[in-house]
Amino acid sequence: MSLINITNLTFAYEGSYDTIFKNVSFQIDTDWKLGFIGRNGRGKTTFLRLLLGIYQYNGSITASTEFEYFPFAVNDASVNTIDIINAISAQHMSWELLREISLLEMQEDVLYRPFTTLSFGEQTKVLLAALFLKENRFLLIDEPTNHLDMHGREIVSKYLNGKKGYILVSHDRAFLDGCIDHVLSINKTNIDIQRGNFSSWFENKERQDNYELSENEKLKKEINRLEKTAKEKAAWSAAAESRKIGFSPSATEKSIGRRSFEGAKSKKLMKRAKVIETRQQTAIAEKAGLLKNLEIPENLKIAQLPYHTNRLAALENVALYYGSKAVCQNISFSIEQGDRVALFGRNGSGKSSILKLLCGGGITYTGNVFVGSSLRVSYVSQDTSYLAGSLSDYAAQLGIDESLFKAILRKLDFSRTQFEKDMQDFSGGQKKKVLIAKSLCETSHLLIWDEPLNFIDVISRMQIEALLLVYKPTILFVEHDSAFCGNIATKIVRL
Repeated sequence: MSLINITNLTFAYEGSYDTIFKNVSFQIDTDWKLGFIGRNGRGKTTFLRLLLGIYQYNGSITASTEFEYFPFAVNDASVNTIDIINAISAQHMSWELLREISLLEMQEDVLYRPFTTLSFGEQTKVLLAALFLKENRFLLIDEPTNHLDMHGREIVSKYLNGKKGYILVSHDRAFLDGCIDHVLSINKTNIDIQRGNFSSWFENKERQDNYELSENEKLKKEINRLEKTAKEKAAWSAAAESRKIGFSPSATEKSIGRRSFEGAKSKKLMKRAKVIETRQQTAIAEKAGLLKNLEIPENLKIAQLPYHTNRLAALENVALYYGSKAVCQNISFSIEQGDRVALFGRNGSGKSSILKLLCGGGITYTGNVFVGSSLRVSYVSQDTSYLAGSLSDYAAQLGIDESLFKAILRKLDFSRTQFEKDMQDFSGGQKKKVLIAKSLCETSHLLIWDEPLNFIDVISRMQIEALLLVYKPTILFVEHDSAFCGNIATKIVRL
């Protein structure tokens, strides 16, 4: 066990007026299995790169261990997988590699196939095996789940649970619950560390948020009461002061001794007013200390067009082909109004191809495909790499309402400064939010979303869940987040 000390860390990208971190200080134990969470664009990947020494920063980061980052860059994917692993970790023994491969439920033959022939999920597992062959390293694992199907995520979560000494960036709730013992969270104003998994962290966060909201309401009422009382005391003090001045001892016998009495009364009332003012300022200061890290996402909305018949689309005994090879066969299901259909299957089983087929893509198939006449579909693809240019130009190009588009992005935690940036500079999660916001702006009968939650933070996932549960749009989707699928799907099609 050793400690990683971060002291007064301050960082902003060159030429940017956004400060990512400001005077941040905390400690990490190198034996922890640390889940790293936070809204998109708050600096999770940036922090990992700071640990690696990629960027210059103010403050200090001290550690008696070296850091290793995942995913590794693979320069030549045409060579055999074993050669790539040996290039990453040259010091391991053969039995150690076979042990890691076995724990990830892969066969030994993957080592002797060209890396490019492996599925994305297999490539992820192989690189994780290579990562854990490295000894005396603190591992920085950045979103390993994005190319893993649901079964693959269960395997990798179980695998990581048997390890220690890493920071794991992931937004999959069930995945995190299965493999971490501490949570490192980037909040609006600070960085916080708690013992436990994601569920315990979120429960604590909700409890703290509710407490602060309750205290905030109490203090608002107390401040209003004190403000009213202070005005009354000030008025009474002024009245007493005027009576003190208005009495003349030489003018009337009744006023003898009255001046000193009214002076004492005035002084007492002024003192009470000062005490109330002090209490009011204290309450205001306490109120100002609340709600700084409150995450209450605004509700999203969608207005889906009704369709003239109940059935929107259907597949009957469909088989899909890549060249002459059948990817999947005997696929039959229908989509009716109000259905929320989840496509399940391992990587490479044809899920994305089915979505593209229903969108009119050039997919080779046999069988019967029915798509309703004049059916309007809003499609969200996995790929975000093509996004570039300004949000305004993107909205104009698609013919969607720019104000609505940006309002949705604001609700998805985009700051106004993000609106001035080029989309190619957005984080992976921010790019995916652009596609989700675009889809919510489009008038359609059917949503078709292909892995819409890739890279998207947990809070935003819950926003999207709430949207689909409240408005109940008709949707066909592929997603490997088991919590999301369990909450949303009304029909499941397994490939």
